[in-house]
Amino acid sequence: MAKSKNEPQKQFGWLKNLAIALAAMGGIIAMQLFWPPSGSPLRKRNIASSEELLRQEQQEALRLQVLKAAPTFGFDNLIADWTFLEFLEYFGDDDARNKTGYSLSEDYFDIVTKLNPRWVDIYLFVSNSLSIYEGKPKVGVEYMTRGVESLSPEIHPDAWLVPRYRGIDQLLLVGDIEGSIASHQLAAEWAEGTDDEQLVPLFENTAEFLRQDPDSKSIKINGWLWVYYQTRDQRVRDRATKELLELGVKKEEGEDGEVKFTVPESEE
Repeated sequence: MAKSKNEPQKQFGWLKNLAIALAAMGGIIAMQLFWPPSGSPLRKRNIASSEELLRQEQQEALRLQVLKAAPTFGFDNLIADWTFLEFLEYFGDDDARNKTGYSLSEDYFDIVTKLNPRWVDIYLFVSNSLSIYEGKPKVGVEYMTRGVESLSPEIHPDAWLVPRYRGIDQLLLVGDIEGSIASHQLAAEWAEGTDDEQLVPLFENTAEFLRQDPDSKSIKINGWLWVYYQTRDQRVRDRATKELLELGVKKEEGEDGEVKFTVPESEE
């Protein structure tokens, strides 16, 4: 009797089922390893004292160090997602952060940008949390460079955002003018042909102005205005407002609460 065409699939179908079972088991192991333990500050919000909070912060720091060295079982993107969600909980706990600061942000994003450096949307958080909140713009630039080295317009149409964020931090917070020029030139190249092509002249002009006048006040003003309008985080906006006022920009607030900045004519 001739064998059915489906018979080989039936004979070896158990291998497929075994592979699915092993993958599921790997996922369970990964969840157990990577999910915050019961004592993590991410699971316990009723903190009795600063001492207890610091102890939990140390536990979380240790867990993140273990996570950096642990195998991912092929779940790189999934673990990056979880780690970013953990960061959001950590970052959003204002009471705890007022006592311990934001030092673990560096560890969270070290993991996320290594496991999924092509995740464009997280780099704004890298810039805000590391460069402004934690005061480590060089680390932020290092992590954003991972994205620049892994992305292209063909991979993601908004890839230009990453060199733009990096270029802003290099200019305003690191003082790396040559690096900022290169970043803005790359942002211009990557924005070409995308839905944001209208920004290409802005990036090209920024690079050219910096070549001609590395201390250009107008470029710094435009940079801080970009920072202000790119975020909804009040602390970042407060920092941008402070820098703009020191650069001579005037701030006005309408009755509806809308903020308007007026740039001095000499700087336009």
